Amino acid sequence: MPPKIAEVIEHDICAACGACEAVCPIGAVTVKKAAEIRDPNDLSLYEKGAGYLVCEGCLTCSRVCPLVDGFVENELANVRKFFAARSKENAGSQDGGVTSGILKSLFKQGKIDCAIGITRNEKWEPKVVLLTNAEDVERTRGTKYTSDPVVAALREAFEKYDRIAVVGVPCQAHSARLIRENISEKIVLIIGLLCMESFHRDVMLEKIIPEIMKVKIEDVRKMEFTKGKFWVYTSDGEVHSVPIKDVAKYARNPCHHCCDYTSVFADISVGSVGAPDGWNSVFIRTEIGEEYFDMVREEMEIMEDPKPGLELVRKLIDTKRKNNAEHFKEVCKELSFETGIRSETV
Repeated sequence: MPPKIAEVIEHDICAACGACEAVCPIGAVTVKKAAEIRDPNDLSLYEKGAGYLVCEGCLTCSRVCPLVDGFVENELANVRKFFAARSKENAGSQDGGVTSGILKSLFKQGKIDCAIGITRNEKWEPKVVLLTNAEDVERTRGTKYTSDPVVAALREAFEKYDRIAVVGVPCQAHSARLIRENISEKIVLIIGLLCMESFHRDVMLEKIIPEIMKVKIEDVRKMEFTKGKFWVYTSDGEVHSVPIKDVAKYARNPCHHCCDYTSVFADISVGSVGAPDGWNSVFIRTEIGEEYFDMVREEMEIMEDPKPGLELVRKLIDTKRKNNAEHFKEVCKELSFETGIRSETV
């Protein structure tokens, strides 16, 4: 019997988070734009020279797949604290620099050995990297809006490090939580990002930026989704924007089935929605998140009651659910295993 992720891949709801690649004991799964599995019953999926790397049916991958696990109905139910914050050293950050500030402080204090993040080159081509010191964190500042299998990097990280932080969008935070609960306690902190959708890198770099935004990718210094528009800031000081609906249709297909906006499975969620310009919204979700944020609190400025606050966050949660929940429920009817949107609290 093939693992459940074979159906997740077949129905094109695979988030390509990379969890299955990270945990497969024989390396039978490879995550690229989508995922592919070497099925012993389908020789066409073998890679040359890799005939021995076939699924042995241990089903480890199924235990860490966010789509197999499903979503929760109320993603704010586990929020212990909500506030706005900004790092006291936030130059070059997307908003308040909270994610970078947390990682830098934890490295300086010797609380983590490794963090997994995404850096980019001058052409905005993303690359998943293992960060091992505060200086490395500088290379990952800013949001890229393109998806790479971040969690797959845990395979290497587990071999080398004992205290690992993972930063990722909701599907990546979800799978990192499942890995921590089922496979390895080396993941000591999960920082989740707010995410409506993401894009394949070639769609962003070859379609959206040059054709829709009419900008050279080399000139882009910052991108953001806010106030109903996709904004691109260029090195000449110009600001370009289009309505989000003009680009949302180009999002990865799995994103149209996702029902998690605020990274409900993270220890700490960080975004910009709900906080004033130049600040981050911060959601403390677990005892672990509370413990680690207390370690770095002195590096942050805190705003206890930010506006527009959780009211706006709730509206965007509802928008994402309205757009995506029915798509996901329809796919669930075709799966041989049970998943879906459940009512319990994480």
